[in-house]
Amino acid sequence: MKVSHVLLAVLGASIACSAFAAPALDGTLKKAKDTGIFTIGYRDASVPFSYLDAKGKSIGYGNEICKNIAAAVEKKVGRKLTIKWQPITSGNRIPLLLNGTYDVECGSTTNSKERQKLVDFGTTYFAVGVTAAVKKNSGIKSFKDLNNKNVSTTAGTTSVTLLKDLRKKGINTRVVPAKDHAEAFQLLAQNRVVANVMDDILLAGQIANSQTPAAYTLLNETISEEPYAPMLRKDPQFKALVDATVTGMIKSGQMKKLYDTWFTKPIAPHNVNLNFPMNAPTKAAFAHPNSNGI
Repeated sequence: MKVSHVLLAVLGASIACSAFAAPALDGTLKKAKDTGIFTIGYRDASVPFSYLDAKGKSIGYGNEICKNIAAAVEKKVGRKLTIKWQPITSGNRIPLLLNGTYDVECGSTTNSKERQKLVDFGTTYFAVGVTAAVKKNSGIKSFKDLNNKNVSTTAGTTSVTLLKDLRKKGINTRVVPAKDHAEAFQLLAQNRVVANVMDDILLAGQIANSQTPAAYTLLNETISEEPYAPMLRKDPQFKALVDATVTGMIKSGQMKKLYDTWFTKPIAPHNVNLNFPMNAPTKAAFAHPNSNGI
């Protein structure tokens, strides 16, 4: 009888411990623990989120957020990880994420309900207004002035759809797609288009780093407000970690410090200050952290 009581006690203790044990790792976290590798996707021209400096090193506001996520993954899986960086574009960012080439991206990707059919997103870390960059001497003051005009935008972005939607308002633009943001802006610089339609902060970055910043301006009109957030595979366990990391950065004030560094102070490679104080949509996102898409 005594032996039975002991066995029952041991069995009961084991069951109790199992009930309170941390859930087994799966998905992205299990992959990181098993391989010892965590891979971050980066862009080459999404100033100031993820772009290359003069030495070809990937830097930016979004990259710093992804580094914090990587540190949280290391802590969660309980081992030192090799952090790898994978170049991606607007066109291949979702396929390369889905096939496991990389694990998370913190660039200039809009959290949209359409993309949510394929991937998931973490907590918003920036919100933009989609507008147009034009040359000051062009006479263009609004989107209506772009009717029957050539405009550039980056292929694979939400701006392509937004320009198509403008047709419903009688604004028929001739869209010239570019492989990336830098090429789209160069089409404007070379007068091959009259406007470059894209997210306001990305346009501000292109203007600031151009040879003649004073020659350009942004329209005082937006056709959409969009949230940027970490993009990841559909993986509830990893998403919970990403959300906790980004929300923690916001609530601790770390995100505000990062914002000031990349948007209101001189940045590489040309030591240019974007002079882009936090806008109202981003302030709202920080006041009430969420991962809502549009």
